[in-house]
Amino acid sequence: MQNAIHRNADVLVIGAGMAGLSAATALRKAGREVLVLDKGKQTGGRMATRRVGGATFDHGAQFVTARDPRFAALLEEAQTAGVAVEWCRGFTSEADGHKRWRGAPGISALANFGTVGLEIVQERQVAALSQAGDHWLIRMTDGEVYSAGAIILTTPVPQALVLLEAGGVQLEPALKTRLSAIEYERCLAVMAVLRGPSRMQAPGGFAPTQGPIAWIADNQLKGISDEPAVTIHATDAFSVAQWDQDRDETARGLLAAAEKWLGVGIQSFQIHAWRYSKPKQTDPLLFAEVSLSPLLLLAGDAFAGPRVEGAALSGWAAAEAMIHASRPVQNL
Repeated sequence: MQNAIHRNADVLVIGAGMAGLSAATALRKAGREVLVLDKGKQTGGRMATRRVGGATFDHGAQFVTARDPRFAALLEEAQTAGVAVEWCRGFTSEADGHKRWRGAPGISALANFGTVGLEIVQERQVAALSQAGDHWLIRMTDGEVYSAGAIILTTPVPQALVLLEAGGVQLEPALKTRLSAIEYERCLAVMAVLRGPSRMQAPGGFAPTQGPIAWIADNQLKGISDEPAVTIHATDAFSVAQWDQDRDETARGLLAAAEKWLGVGIQSFQIHAWRYSKPKQTDPLLFAEVSLSPLLLLAGDAFAGPRVEGAALSGWAAAEAMIHASRPVQNL
């Protein structure tokens, strides 16, 4: 017996990262009824901030840059609202002068800027998407079913392909080939509370060129943590090699590799695994059309560039295509 449909939605956005939230906000402003589903406990996706006592960590995306005028204008609005703060204009003596923005109090605040009032259902994981006539059925892992007239899917591309295949959605061969070619870097992220200030210098971010560490940031120097606290990102190669190993031992190894920048004892640490940290290659279009009737679009940083700005631009482009769905979709 088929499960009863829990509820209907005009547009369903799957994923509450930057792409999903940007798309949902644009759709809501255009008067569309929007529901956002996300499997996480917090919105923002890889724009993630975590608190451990008096310490605050950005443990996913570290900062935001803007090249597109529309996204730059959003950051200016966020700055006026006290949600965005210029962190620096480079991390070495050869700084390029380009603004790096941080969130206030953390990067997740930037992801959530302007989303007040959005209907977001969290800690709900989608199992499959299937077409039923002129609408979509969204089956959750607990068996519950949603119905939507249109979908914007913003999960990492490999996860999106699994959901579509599970529901029997057939992709055009050329599109399937394009999307199947998109791979992601992995990243093991260590968050460590220090017993005192680190040895790092302002502005508090550094990307080593050798060894297992791709990035290290002092969150206190960055201006988001009351207590000394560092975030360490492992390289993709190290993360892949250590993925199935004991996580605490891996974290201790990364902390040992960072000792010359820390210089003090570790009070406590946590480790988080980003399976889909950053796309290794991106699709040339701003979003992907899976179906035009009923409408299903894929969006995210794999379509517009592996940065926060790219995710936002992709989400906006997908939303605009959906708003004007009565006309041919313009995917430029």
